[in-house]
Amino acid sequence: MTTPDGPRTGAGILRSALRRNARAMAGGTVLMGMYQAGETAFPIALGLIVDHALRDRSLGALGLSFAALAAIITTVSFSWRFGMRVLQKANTTEAHRWRVRVAACGLQPVAGDLDLKSGEVLAIATEDADQTADIIEVVPLLVSSLVAVLVAAVALGTASAGLGLLVIVGTVGILSVLSVLSRRIGSRTREQQARVARAGAKVADLIAGLRPLHGFGGNRAALRSYRGVSGEARDQAIAVARANGAYAGTAVALNLLLATAVTLLAGRLAFRGQITTGELVMAVGLAQFVMEPLKLFSEMPKYVMVARASAERMALVLAAPPVAVPGSDRPAADGGLEVDRVQYGSLRKLEFHVPAGRLVAVTAYGQRSVADLVAVLAGDAPPSAFDGAVRVGGRETAHLEVGALREHLLVNPSHAEIFAGTLRSNIDPSGTARLVSEAVEASLLTDVVALHREGLDRAVRDRGANLSGGQRQRLSLARALAADAPVLVLHDPTTAVDAVTEQLIARNIAALRRGRTTLLITSSPALLDAADQVLVLDDGVITREGTHRDLLATDDTYRQAVAR
Repeated sequence: MTTPDGPRTGAGILRSALRRNARAMAGGTVLMGMYQAGETAFPIALGLIVDHALRDRSLGALGLSFAALAAIITTVSFSWRFGMRVLQKANTTEAHRWRVRVAACGLQPVAGDLDLKSGEVLAIATEDADQTADIIEVVPLLVSSLVAVLVAAVALGTASAGLGLLVIVGTVGILSVLSVLSRRIGSRTREQQARVARAGAKVADLIAGLRPLHGFGGNRAALRSYRGVSGEARDQAIAVARANGAYAGTAVALNLLLATAVTLLAGRLAFRGQITTGELVMAVGLAQFVMEPLKLFSEMPKYVMVARASAERMALVLAAPPVAVPGSDRPAADGGLEVDRVQYGSLRKLEFHVPAGRLVAVTAYGQRSVADLVAVLAGDAPPSAFDGAVRVGGRETAHLEVGALREHLLVNPSHAEIFAGTLRSNIDPSGTARLVSEAVEASLLTDVVALHREGLDRAVRDRGANLSGGQRQRLSLARALAADAPVLVLHDPTTAVDAVTEQLIARNIAALRRGRTTLLITSSPALLDAADQVLVLDDGVITREGTHRDLLATDDTYRQAVAR
C-alpha cells in the first residue's frame, strides 16, 4: 500500500474534480440550461399570447398557445428532474472519492506526519470532502443561470434596448458587489472549519481518556478546556452565519431593486406606447422570473469560495510529506520477531528475539518503556524515528510493503476500538477468518454470545457502549486471535477481567497460539506463567530472562513487581 497519488493543492483538487466529472457536468449543464431557458420562455410566451389574442381573437391560436405553454412546462419539469439527478450523483460520487483518499492518507502510518489530530482529519474527510465536491453542481448551475439572464436580456432587448441594457448592467453590478462579500465569507469559513475540526479533535481526545480523567478528578478541567474550544467554534460559526445573512440579504435586495427597475421602466415605456401590452406582460414576468436565476447566480461565488477553502484543507492531509517510504519486500512466512538495538524514548538499545512458533512475554517495571515498545512494534513510531531495527520474518519492517507487514504482524493494543455492528463483525470484520469460534472460546466470550438469542449477531453499539469493560476487552482479544496472524503482539489483554477468567484465558491463548509466534506485553502472573520465556524490561533494556516460576524463585524485585 502506498500513499495515494493525485493533486496535493486546493486548486489542483478542484481542477481534478472538474476534469473527472466533465461529462456529467456537460450533461447537467445542458439539462439545467434547458430548465432555465424554459423558465425564461414562459413569460415570453405569455407576452406573445397576449399580443396574438388581442390582435387575432382566434380560438385556434389560443389552443396552440396553451399547447406551447404545456410543452414549456413539461420541458421545465423533466429537465430540472434529470439535470439535478445527474449532477447530484456526480457530486455524491466525487465526495466519496475524496473521503476515501483523505481517509487512506490518515490511516497509513507512512503518511501520518500531520499537524492534525484524528478528529480534525475526520472533519476534513467528511464535511470538507462534501463541500469540495459541491463545485460539480456549482459550475453547471452558474452557467445555466447565466443562460437564463442572457435570454431574458435578449428578450427584453427585442422589446426595448433600454430594458435589455438595464438587465445586463444590473447583473454586472450585483455580481461585483457580491464577489467582495464572498471573499469575506471564504476567509471566515476557512477559520470556522479549522475551529470546528479542533473541537471535534478535543471531543475524540476526551472520549478516549474519559475513564482516567474521572479517575484523577480531571474531568472538570477537561470540560473547561472543551468549553473554550467549542466556544471559539461557536463564535466563529456565528460570525460566518452573520456574513452569510448579510450576503443573502444584500443579494435579495439588489435583485429586487433590479426587478423593480425593469418593471417600472417597462410600465413607463408601455404608457408612452413604445412597447405593446404583450411586451409589457413579458417584461413584468421576466422581471419577476429573473430574480431566481440572479439569486442563484449571485450565490455561486460564495459556494466557490467555500469549496476552495475545503479543498485547501484537504490538501493539508493529501500533501503531507510521508514520514517513511514503504518498501516492497515480504517477510518469511515462518519467521519470528526481532528487536535489534532499538533506541527510542526510554528504550536504550533494546534487544530481544521471539523465535518462530514460541510464546514469549515481556514484563516491564516502568509503563513508559511499555508505551515506547508498543509504539515501535505497532508502527506508531516510524523507522526513521528510532535507531536500530525491528525485523519480522527476518526482514526489517522499514523494507516491508505495508500490506504485507500488516498481514504478517498484528499488534493488539490494550484499549482497542470496538465498532458499531455485531459481535461477529467486530471479531471478523473482513468475513474471512477461519478461527472465529475458536477465538470466541479462547477469549471466554462464550458467555456474552450465549446470553442473547442472536448469538454472534448480537448488536454492538459504537465503542461497545452496551458492553462492560471486561466484555469489550475479551471481544478485542477474540478479534486478535481470530485473525490468526503469523506474529501476534498482545498488550495487556486481560486487565479488565477477574483472576479466575484471566487464568483460563492465559491457558487458552497458549493452546490456540501453539506453533505461532506470540509476544505478550503484560504484568499478569497468569499470562507470564503461560509463556515459554519471560523477558524483564527495566530502564529501557532487558535485564533478566527465564521462565516465570524460575524468576519468582530467584529474583526478589521480579517477585514484588508481578506477584498479586
